[in-house]
Amino acid sequence: MTESEDKIGVFICTGYGLAEALDIDALCAVATDEFKVPFCKTVDSCEGPGLDAINADISAEGLTKVVIAGISPRRYADNAFPDDVIVEMVGLREQVIWVLPPGEEDTQMAAEDYLRMYLTKVREMLPLVPFDPEVELDRTILVVGGGIAGLTAAREAAESGFQVRLVEKSDQLGGWLAKQHRSFPTRPPYRDLEETGIGELIEAVEAHSGITVHTAATTGEIVGAPGLFDVTLTSSGNGKPAGETLEQFRVGAIIQATGWKPNDPRGDLSWGDLDDVILNVDLEAMVKEEGKITRPSDGKEVKSIAFLQCGGCVGLEPPAYCSSICCMTSLKQAMYLREGDEDAKAFIFYEFMRTPGLYEEFYRKAQDDPGIFLTRGEISEVTRNGSGNFTLRARDTMLGEDIEVQVDLVVMAAGMAPNAADGEAIRTLGDARVTMVDGDSEQKKEEAAQLVEDLKHHEGTEILNLVYRQGPDLPALEYGFPDSHFICFPYESRRTGIYPTGAVREPVDGAGSIDDATGAALKAIQCIEMTSRGEALHPRAGDRSYPEFQMSRCTKCKRCTEECPFGMLNEDVEGTPLLQETRCRRCGICLGACPERIISFRDYSVHMIGSMIKAVNVPDEWDEKPRVLVLACENDAFPALDLMGEHRLKGSPWIRVVPIRCLGSMNNVWITDAMSAGYDGVILLGCKYGDDYQCHFITGSELASVRQKNAREKLEQMAMDLERIELHELAIDEFRQLPGIFEKFDELIEEIGYNPFKGM
Repeated sequence: MTESEDKIGVFICTGYGLAEALDIDALCAVATDEFKVPFCKTVDSCEGPGLDAINADISAEGLTKVVIAGISPRRYADNAFPDDVIVEMVGLREQVIWVLPPGEEDTQMAAEDYLRMYLTKVREMLPLVPFDPEVELDRTILVVGGGIAGLTAAREAAESGFQVRLVEKSDQLGGWLAKQHRSFPTRPPYRDLEETGIGELIEAVEAHSGITVHTAATTGEIVGAPGLFDVTLTSSGNGKPAGETLEQFRVGAIIQATGWKPNDPRGDLSWGDLDDVILNVDLEAMVKEEGKITRPSDGKEVKSIAFLQCGGCVGLEPPAYCSSICCMTSLKQAMYLREGDEDAKAFIFYEFMRTPGLYEEFYRKAQDDPGIFLTRGEISEVTRNGSGNFTLRARDTMLGEDIEVQVDLVVMAAGMAPNAADGEAIRTLGDARVTMVDGDSEQKKEEAAQLVEDLKHHEGTEILNLVYRQGPDLPALEYGFPDSHFICFPYESRRTGIYPTGAVREPVDGAGSIDDATGAALKAIQCIEMTSRGEALHPRAGDRSYPEFQMSRCTKCKRCTEECPFGMLNEDVEGTPLLQETRCRRCGICLGACPERIISFRDYSVHMIGSMIKAVNVPDEWDEKPRVLVLACENDAFPALDLMGEHRLKGSPWIRVVPIRCLGSMNNVWITDAMSAGYDGVILLGCKYGDDYQCHFITGSELASVRQKNAREKLEQMAMDLERIELHELAIDEFRQLPGIFEKFDELIEEIGYNPFKGM
């Protein structure tokens, strides 16, 4: 559709106090006189019946593009307007009349500028055409891992009507739960041990017609993207040569349920290598197989056990995170001991006792047992005595005094480490791939190529074996878990369509793994359904745009492939980006990264945002009305601006806000455009970034901080004050900081003076 075929309509709301605060006729004149819009109408409301009337007019007038000047775009549902009509909403209520004095010249100027900006934007927007691959997208779900999480995810997905392939590395299903004697209580009164139920689940999965089970197998290679993942299944070495290709097939989404492995704290202890100092997983296997507890060194029946939590309670560096099940496991195993012998004694030493939720009742049962002694304390010494037993000395106990106990066996809590790829190995592999393509010498390229080959089979990079430019597995967070985001969407990963679940995602018990796996199955189903419609997944769920590259102008700089937080782009041997469209999360970071500006979306481009910036009427210096551009991330910053209005906090009449998909999508040409247009400064508002609070698009705000520095270098070349650009990170609930940010920046502009390019 060309602009000549468009019919643009404008609806200007007079409700919510807008008519009392603004000159509505002047706003209409901006649309009809300045922009020659053929249809402009005032409406009493743009919600409820008012919205119904707007949609009726859109249909009756045959409008193809619409601007509604009224309430915030965040107040509308996703399906509020016809799919074939481009609609942009201007939040005059939240971001103009609720933060600026009614009836004043500056308030009117702000409203008119926002209308100009969005009319300019809607003119350039094109109808969205969902990505339509040449081949049919697959709807099968691959589950990697056959423990409680993988089995649950497979069954839930299959019960929902999807075909599932379940791949397990060992020759048996069940994972760690199959090795357990009993489970924690999951039903009222939450005090008694239960059967694990894993056998029944395995039988149900193996009997389900919608599930194909592959044991003694691994994913030797996964190529492609959501809906188009091509999987090569290889032997894990049980019965066939390791690495031998077993089968190849295509799937639509992947659930990683590869579980956990036990940490072993014994190596950090002077007494950790003594006989009969074992891990809780060893004790569990003993009871499962033998039905009793004996001492490994001599087979003696055990009458007393010391359970040591939190890495041994020895004053070493504390564990980085709680493994969630250690305390519960020790309580459970103490009950094993007591059930087998009413005279047996269990001593549990801990730094913190964690039995969350309804498990507190289970803890109370252990406390009521006179044969289970629990105390917080630090183990100072463990020695063998003359009878072959252990003597443990503990200090700083809850009793306020040092104590000494003698036991037959010492059991140490083994924490949970995810069976995920090693983050450092993945990063090294990614860097090596870059050098392999663009080394500073042929020797460097050859060395990098050899490193890539070595790392492909290095322990720590062999979990999924993705053929991704940024590495063969899911990137990990600080503690090695391949999660995506601590706060905003923890069920996601940084690879679109791949969902970690269970203990590989976070330390969790069996019951928690069941809930988690059900969520992962739903996410995989959502991925398949939305991808089949050409829609993006979270956080821009439902977005039907996707990036288009003008490859004829590509310089192969690889910034887009390096900076994409979701690994959307691969490269050929020359460094040319290879699009994997269904991996894209529509953040636009590639758009901000590209120095040649060859990347654009039909509804979001460098030129489009630049045109919005230039559409503002910037007064001359003599008018003493500065203009400040605010580029606001749509995830936290833009909603925070809305909240600022809802709370009637004082705003600045000088700012003009342009929402952008992510601050990482900021292209520095927008700064140049603003300064050339006469803006006096630029404020960048983005999410907080880092491990404790991540940007919605993982690295967007962090990349913006780098681009801000580059933009300041540009200002320096223009002989302008570097202070004219500021970057602020804030969460959505920190909206009360905004008035202070704007006020201080206004004062700064008054101090350093107006843009010297103003009016040129």
